[in-house]
Amino acid sequence: MAEAHQAVGFQFTVHPDGVDIKLSQEVIKNIYQSGLTAWKKKVILFKNGVLAGVYPASPSSWLIVVIAMLTSLYIRLDPSLGMIDAIKDNLPYRDCMSAQTQAVLSAILFATGLWLSLIYLLRYTLKALLSYHGWIFESHGKMSTTTKMWLSLVKMFSGRRPLLYSFQASLPRLSVPRVDDTIYRYLESVRPLLGSEEYNQMERLASDFKDSIAAQLQRYLVLKSWWATNYVSDWWEEYIYLRCRSPIMVNSNFYIMLRALGVVPMCSTQMERMFNTTRIPGIETDIVQHLTDRKHLVVYHKGRFFQVWLYTGGRHLLPSELETQFQRILSDTSEPQPGELKLAALTAGNRVPWARARIKYFSQGVNKMSLDAIESASFFLTLDDEPQGYDPAKTNSLDGYAKSLLHGKCCDRWFDKSFTLISYPNGKMGLNVEHSWADAPIVGHMWEYVLATDCFHLGYTEEGHCKGDPNKGLPHPTRLQWQFPQECQNVIEASYILAKQIADDVDFHGYLFMEFGKGLIKKCRTSPDAFIQLALQLAQFRDQGVFCLTYESSMTRMFRDGRTETVRSCTSEAVAFVRAMEDASATKAQKLTLFRKAADKHQNMYRLAMTGSGIDRHLFCLYIVSKYLGVDSPFLKKVLSEPWRLSTSQTPQQQLNIVDINKFTKYVGAGGGFGPVADDGYGVSYIIVGENLITFHISSKFSSPDTDSCRFGQHIQKAMLDIQALFHPENDKIVENGEHVYLVNGKKHL
Repeated sequence: MAEAHQAVGFQFTVHPDGVDIKLSQEVIKNIYQSGLTAWKKKVILFKNGVLAGVYPASPSSWLIVVIAMLTSLYIRLDPSLGMIDAIKDNLPYRDCMSAQTQAVLSAILFATGLWLSLIYLLRYTLKALLSYHGWIFESHGKMSTTTKMWLSLVKMFSGRRPLLYSFQASLPRLSVPRVDDTIYRYLESVRPLLGSEEYNQMERLASDFKDSIAAQLQRYLVLKSWWATNYVSDWWEEYIYLRCRSPIMVNSNFYIMLRALGVVPMCSTQMERMFNTTRIPGIETDIVQHLTDRKHLVVYHKGRFFQVWLYTGGRHLLPSELETQFQRILSDTSEPQPGELKLAALTAGNRVPWARARIKYFSQGVNKMSLDAIESASFFLTLDDEPQGYDPAKTNSLDGYAKSLLHGKCCDRWFDKSFTLISYPNGKMGLNVEHSWADAPIVGHMWEYVLATDCFHLGYTEEGHCKGDPNKGLPHPTRLQWQFPQECQNVIEASYILAKQIADDVDFHGYLFMEFGKGLIKKCRTSPDAFIQLALQLAQFRDQGVFCLTYESSMTRMFRDGRTETVRSCTSEAVAFVRAMEDASATKAQKLTLFRKAADKHQNMYRLAMTGSGIDRHLFCLYIVSKYLGVDSPFLKKVLSEPWRLSTSQTPQQQLNIVDINKFTKYVGAGGGFGPVADDGYGVSYIIVGENLITFHISSKFSSPDTDSCRFGQHIQKAMLDIQALFHPENDKIVENGEHVYLVNGKKHL
């Protein structure tokens, strides 16, 4: 342990004549380097804070303005129109200064005020420019003169070399949509899902809501949008994530395997809590605890918890030194302490028992110290003892890989940490991510950077070891100590049993769709996302025989503190297209026309969601206001209780563009996934990888007799092939030996 290692450096003995102190030169040097590093970090943080605070200007521009003012005084010009003289006349202690000093100080003060005013002018000009979203609604490949001018102005006012948080103050606030618009779009979205009588009833509920309390709720929401940086995000985090008392494993957490944005800046707020962050359980609601800086991580291996320090001598451990530390853990043959093996299952079960156990059994002694080490760690690392990963030679290898990342053994991931990094003995890796603090694109951004850095910058020796010579004198990883009474062990076992039931019920299927990818879809002159979403609607109808409310996640990070919005993919246009695809009498031309209408509708819905005109976050916030006011709304209650039987999400790829995935195909990631949202529904995550590959991650529950993830995957594959055949006459479906065979780019596919 690092603290112990430094403590023994100070040795002292007591003599009758006094205390004889012996100091370890090595430890003194270590302490000096650590302190130096800490101050360097403070300086860097201060510097970055200043650079981001004055952006899009720079500190050097202040000096330019000051020199210009002083020069004007020297040549007897007054660009301040008398303001410098006014400042000079009101300077405190002016009698103690010479006339020249007064003039110079007044000019500097005026220059500083002018400089700050220009910064705010630039910032608000940039905010006004970023509030324009007309560009996103233009057809792909076409750009209007207005958008060209806008883009030039954005580039001009964006400054040079921005940092991660440079644009935060310039991002526009998310505005509240009009109630009439939201209700109209909501009714439009449910029209294809309801019968005439049900739809008329919903119309009446909406009308009653609009005529009664809608205006009152909207006023409070608009007031919040003026005061808060984002009228949705804090309530979304609290009520959707932190107040949920059911297990977060499978139900909330998501995973990312070994493995968008470029026109305008995106909000970076979520990135602040990537490290040193833990979800702390509570009786009524959880909290997200974020610490500014931590120097250790906690490693789990075969039921044991180890604390590993990430710094030595004031610097990060080298990759070769981390390898040494992990090898020491792998070589440790000690047994788990009583209750330690399944301890992490507390984070996988219901939240209330975990919160009560935390108060009762982890509030003092060694249990508190060890739990503090976990909850304050930079992140959590699991060294799995069973190999995982995609292997084309093994059936269902991707399924097992996904389930391992999603829930593992239910007791070998700390599901409350911002993320658990999972490393397998065959070199494969992945992440299990707690969802309340951030959304998938944030973690995907970090993961893409980590993988590219590891593969292309750090590298390994021919023997497979990390490059560099490790410091052999590093203190060994320290076992965390636990003392669990039988009562506590019973609580741990109860959480494990519940988590195991949830995990065993997850029916997961993942597969690589390699028949075609983004390259062929682009030739159809349509959005790849719209293409896949319509294929999902066709697959859903073929699988279930009915249409259902469909959730697709979109980002709202063009706004300050923005997170997500819902795209309701099952539109009337999509339903018309699917019915035509299932109608033997419909011609290919009719199907193609309906496809284009449905795809255009989907793209417009997605754009509305991204630009703050979505449906569901507005209705959700209106509902929260109604609960605060204690007023009842049958309409909002009905809306918020509707099940999402098909929940979908696209995993972003190449957010950094630091790896050419067409050139380095073996470094392509398989994306990530999540559990089903509804007990009788599907969860589908997909990643469009390069030009010729799409990966699907499909989840459902074994306990549902109506769903089957593998079957749904087959429906998706056939739907994708059926749709592409509409665009390419040469890719028609033929019958060969009684089987339907598709010809895609001259190749046969079942």
